[in-house]
Amino acid sequence: MYDVDIRKILVVDDEPDLVELVSYNLKKEGLEVSSASDGEDALKRIRSERFDLIVLDLMLPGIQGFELCRILRNDPKTEHLPVIMLTAKTEDVDRILGLEIGADDYITKPFNPRELAARVKAVLRRTGEKPADKPAAENTVRIGDLVINRETYEVLKGGAPLNLSATEFRLLLYLVENKGKVFSRNQLLDAVWKDEAFVEPRTVDVHIRRLRTQIEDEPSNPVYIKTKRGIGYYVDADI
Repeated sequence: MYDVDIRKILVVDDEPDLVELVSYNLKKEGLEVSSASDGEDALKRIRSERFDLIVLDLMLPGIQGFELCRILRNDPKTEHLPVIMLTAKTEDVDRILGLEIGADDYITKPFNPRELAARVKAVLRRTGEKPADKPAAENTVRIGDLVINRETYEVLKGGAPLNLSATEFRLLLYLVENKGKVFSRNQLLDAVWKDEAFVEPRTVDVHIRRLRTQIEDEPSNPVYIKTKRGIGYYVDADI
């Protein structure tokens, strides 16, 4: 379960009124909140302090939100740090791009502060959960040329580490641990996103597509995560 003691949030936005509003509502939920007004300052703080989640605006001075998210996902020290993107952009392409870059969630302005707080808590619960304690040998799952470590949240492909977000890791692990079973989008939402009520079914498609770009040699002809047309996704039991 999510550890209530791990709850330090960094809000990155250049609108002081919005930062104050977001901070107020998150603090009401018992979360510790800090803020940064531009991408450079945010990156320095993330690299020097411990945060459990980043609320990240896309339109920032200096380093933009998309680029900052890419930097975090490409750094082994921050690749699993949960990110919720906050933006005035409402186009589907921006939402999809944010998720493909590695954001754990995406919310558009204007927004209900209570909804944002609920999403923050849901992502913290989801990403803060750890697999049950098991012997070291059982913490590693091997499938094809992939090695999945339940304890460290690391995935190796041919010995090289992959850059997966915490949500992508949990999605991959769930499918691999249930090889041979086909899951609909809603079933995967229930299993991986759990009680997060604001996630749309198509979010599953975005995460599957991003996973395939990293674990498959040919994402358009997947070996690991396959599609059962009209039903959902599965990992072949024979791999």
